[in-house]
This record gives sequence, structure tokens and C-alpha cells, in this order.
Amino acid sequence: MRDGVDSTRVVLRSGPESTVGEALLASPSLAGLGAAELRARAAAGEIVDAGGQPVDLDAPSRVNVSLYLYRDLPDEVPIPFDVPVLYRDDNIVVVDKPHFLATMPRGRHVTQTALVRLRRELDSDTISPAHRLDRLTAGILLFTLRPEVRAAYQDLFASRKARKEYRALAPVDEALSDTVTVRDRIEKTAGDLRARVVDGPVNAISDITLVEQTDRGGVYRLVPHTGRTHQLRLHMSSLGVPIVDDPLYPDVRPELAERPDHGDFTSPLRLVAHVLEFTDPLDGTPRRFESRRSVWSD
Repeated sequence: MRDGVDSTRVVLRSGPESTVGEALLASPSLAGLGAAELRARAAAGEIVDAGGQPVDLDAPSRVNVSLYLYRDLPDEVPIPFDVPVLYRDDNIVVVDKPHFLATMPRGRHVTQTALVRLRRELDSDTISPAHRLDRLTAGILLFTLRPEVRAAYQDLFASRKARKEYRALAPVDEALSDTVTVRDRIEKTAGDLRARVVDGPVNAISDITLVEQTDRGGVYRLVPHTGRTHQLRLHMSSLGVPIVDDPLYPDVRPELAERPDHGDFTSPLRLVAHVLEFTDPLDGTPRRFESRRSVWSD
């Protein structure tokens, strides 16, 4: 790890018919990296195997061998919001993530992520997310601080033992004053920006309740019982009350989706992970964390 950022892992897909260098250059994850730059990195000892030993680019490749190197970081628009720490002990740290900040590195979002920021701010390479929030969703996010406790806390979310409650701002529908439970099947295909409701066994369940009415819209309490991609956003849209400033549902709105890339953070998705509750898997202590963020504010 370097300054909070993991190295890039490349799995060789060619055998001895290719050299290590040729196999690396053929890897999609290294697209844009030229042969001269690759050799310069190898000469500096910055391309290593799983044991940390420098590799010879001219050696025969071996299928499914993992190699590691550091990529140049992409240019990123700074996310101008803090990541307040709400709670910290020896095992976990709980933060109140702002809108627009990804949970962990992916694609063009690397340093502007909650994980890398925390690694740098807390000077720790062992921090790891126990679960994730969408980049556009704000609110409660839990990280583990020690590798030996990571699995116990991640299991809280994998086995649905943690209760999550969200708040969303959307058009008022008084029929939703009594809780409505949405049950359907959601699938998301790689390369498709949006998730879709499809036929098949139910894999997505949400409880949705209108809890406040104002002249600016309604505040809804959303309780997911499953964790499909974009589940709450899609369920709200399917009920005819899409979340305010959602760039994808019910329709793709490029004018909203592209604003953060140009440094415009004035129209966040009005969705907040409001409450997280669970029984601590290590000592049995009841835990409850509540976001200080509001669906009304940017």
C-alpha cells in the first residue's frame, strides 16, 4: 500500500508462449501503459510477485500468476466535504459519509473515496469497509480497524443481522403513510447504468413509509431487507415517487449525472443512510448510530 492506495493486482492470462512483459501489456487493467514505461517500472523494482520479489519481464509467463504494481493515480475532482467520525474503538470506526464520495476505490474514483481518506487521516493501512454505500448516497458507514475482526463485522451485513434505515426526499403520496412493502426481483447487468426489475424469484424487499409532509415534498423512511444494487432508488421510482435529484430513476438525467465531474455538487441525491443498528459480534453490546445529515441539505 502506498499513501493509502492499494497496489494494482494483475493476473497473467498467458502461458510460456508469451513473456511476462507481453502478458502484462495485454492485461485490460493496464490499458494505456506502454512498453517503455513498463520496463522503467520493472527496472526500478516496482513490479513484484506475491512474495514482493521483483519480476523479470523477459521471463516466460505463467497462467494465473498474480503480479503487483502501482499505477499512476487518475486526475480526480476533489469532493469538498468532510468525513466526520461518529464513533471509534479498537475494532471499528463509524463515519457519516457525504454525498458523492465513493466508499472504496473503483474505476476513476481512487483517492476521493472514504476508504483512502480514512487510511490517510488515521494513518492506518488495515482499515477496511464492513459494507458499502453507493457513491451518491450519504450517511452511516462502518469500517473495521483490525484484520482479525473484519470477518465478524462483514458477516453482520452479509447475513442481514444489521438493521439499516434510510431517509429519502420524494413527492408526497399519502397512500404511503401506511407502510408499503415492495417485493420483486432486481438484476443489474455489467455496463448498464441502471438496475432492472425482471421476472423471477423475489430477491429485493423494502418497507417504504411516508413519515413527513411539507410543501417541499415528503420525507420517507426506507427499510431494506435485502441489499440489491440501487434497490431503494428503484423501489421508490416504481411506486411513482422517485427520489429527488436521482440521475438514473425513473429516467437517466445526464445534466445531474455529469455535474460532479465538473465540480458542481449542488444537487445531491436526497437519500441518507440514517440509522445503523446491530448487536456487536465481539462483545454482545447493542450498537446504534444515527447520521447527522439531512435529506434537505446539500
